[in-house]
Amino acid sequence: MQNHYDIIVIGGGHAGVEASHICAKMGLKTLLITHLIDNIALASCNPAIGGLGKGHLTKEVDSLGGLMGAITDISGLQYRILNASKGPAVRGTRAQIDMDLYRKYVRDFLLQTRNLNIIQANVIRILSNDSRAIGVEISIKKQFFAEKIILTAGTFLSGLIHIGENKSKNGRVGEIASNELSQSLQSLGIPLSRLKTGTCPRILGSSIDSSNLQKHYGDAYADLENKQGDSNQKQAPYFSLLTHDFIHHKKDNIISQFLLSRIKHDRFLPKELPCFVTYTNENTHEIIRSNFYRAPLFTGQIQGVGPRYCPSIEDKINRFSEKERHQLFLEPQTYSASEYYINGLTTSLPYQVQEDVIQSIQGLENAHITRYGYAIEYDYSQPTNLYHTLESKIIKNLYLAGQVNGTTGYEEAAAQGIIAGINASLSLLSQRGKSSRESLILRRDESYIGVMIDDLVTKGTNEPYRVFTSRAEYRLLLREDNACFRMLPYARELGLLDSRIIDSLQKDMDDIQSNLSLLEYRFTPNKQNLDTLAKINEEPFSNPCNLALILGRDSMNTYKMKELHTSLSPLSDRALEQLRITAKYQDYIRKQEEQIIRSKRALSLKIPDNFVYEGISGLSLEVIEKLSLYKPKNLQEASLVSGVTPASLEVLELNIIMHNRQKELL
Repeated sequence: MQNHYDIIVIGGGHAGVEASHICAKMGLKTLLITHLIDNIALASCNPAIGGLGKGHLTKEVDSLGGLMGAITDISGLQYRILNASKGPAVRGTRAQIDMDLYRKYVRDFLLQTRNLNIIQANVIRILSNDSRAIGVEISIKKQFFAEKIILTAGTFLSGLIHIGENKSKNGRVGEIASNELSQSLQSLGIPLSRLKTGTCPRILGSSIDSSNLQKHYGDAYADLENKQGDSNQKQAPYFSLLTHDFIHHKKDNIISQFLLSRIKHDRFLPKELPCFVTYTNENTHEIIRSNFYRAPLFTGQIQGVGPRYCPSIEDKINRFSEKERHQLFLEPQTYSASEYYINGLTTSLPYQVQEDVIQSIQGLENAHITRYGYAIEYDYSQPTNLYHTLESKIIKNLYLAGQVNGTTGYEEAAAQGIIAGINASLSLLSQRGKSSRESLILRRDESYIGVMIDDLVTKGTNEPYRVFTSRAEYRLLLREDNACFRMLPYARELGLLDSRIIDSLQKDMDDIQSNLSLLEYRFTPNKQNLDTLAKINEEPFSNPCNLALILGRDSMNTYKMKELHTSLSPLSDRALEQLRITAKYQDYIRKQEEQIIRSKRALSLKIPDNFVYEGISGLSLEVIEKLSLYKPKNLQEASLVSGVTPASLEVLELNIIMHNRQKELL
């Protein structure tokens, strides 16, 4: 029947895109309902994908068969690795994207995806029966039914936009808010709270005077007049396994036709545009300070809590009054560079003030605003009301993903979307006898997705949550460069990637494992080895050492590694890079792996019957109350109780061990 589906996804943002795509990819009949089909995957804030922590998420999504990394590779207009001078654990790939190309490609891919239907409509109600979601109703009163519903409403739930004293009910500027849907959720018993986020003004590219502004290019930028056709030009960093497969194996895939113009000399070298750097000044700050009384953030007009790590310019001027200037990046939104995003100038000040502020800044004296900055308040659902599968604890068969769970960022949304989609699909497939796995719950020690979801469902959030590398206890093991290997077992089991890509990854993984012992190989300073080092421009050494010491040098690269030992010469660059990183950090990696083993062993620790939690120092009152109520049988069950953090588990483990020892002495 035309109005019956396996899964319905509400919302066409980055969470909804990944959720609907992966459900259809796993063979489920899926319906995506979005306000405007032309705005599917719209980059409504900054025109960029990735960054610190966020790049990790993007590559994990890609390694689970998602779209975000692949679309970024064919729509990006500048690529950089942030923290490149630091260790691999804290580096992050970031791409400026052509936001129009990005949404066009996503829309076209989804419209052509088998098992996926898309309809432009406004969902006003979740249909339920006996605390189970069974369908949705749209504003024209048509109803659609499904066994699973995935809600990815973003900022649309009772969205309220602020520009100075002016307010409007929108989910984004120009798009209606989902007020009825908020009411529907509350009527189902799902409590909602308010958060706030914002965006900056956009300006006409031709009105910028960039003559005295610093230019920022991507990592692969080269002077086109001097280096065009240079086969030694540095490659731009890319995200997707599909891109890697096409570059190294020349195999066609869904994005290969768009990669043809971006690959030169077997390197990823798309045309890049620069960003410009400018700064606020004391005049800028005085304009803002003198208008604090009109700032919705300070007048009480805005009630929701905003993102701590992305404050508005008025908040920065207020909190950091001693700073003489703040850095701003002018980022092109498309290849035409017709509009620029002013990164660092998020604001909800009145439009007249925004005009004065911008024209006080060097290079923007005659800038024309095409879109004013604004703040937006919206409803979100506390994620402690979710299981780790992202299914609601309150309404069965209803999954929530993205900003509705209190997160901020395209990448965080996409990661939740793909996990909600996989879990909704697995639940149905297992019920139908088509999957032995009922769910996919990624652990904290194997993915940033696991860290984020565990943080959300156990701790909750009262402010917009974003991923940082510092949130991961095992970040040396959770690097961007090994995301494809970490996700490989799941991608293979669930058939999320092309079999050719899986086979290629498996070969690299086998090569890595079979050559780990080589790191302990004793490398002696004989003539042959010294000549080899000289040949590859490496410094000599005087005492015998493990090969790992040579491979772990900062100056080492994959080309040099192939010259050092015959066993390394046939390996792929991807496998060699893993060995090089392991060689450099093997002691630290080993310690983290041992820590994970101890942690897993600890989770099996049984909690004694009638164990008393009251009075345990180091446990919050909330944790004590919940553990006393749920009475988990072991630390594994305790870890799944919302609010119980890894630190709480360590305290609990210690007290259980002490309890058991005292009992033995009696």
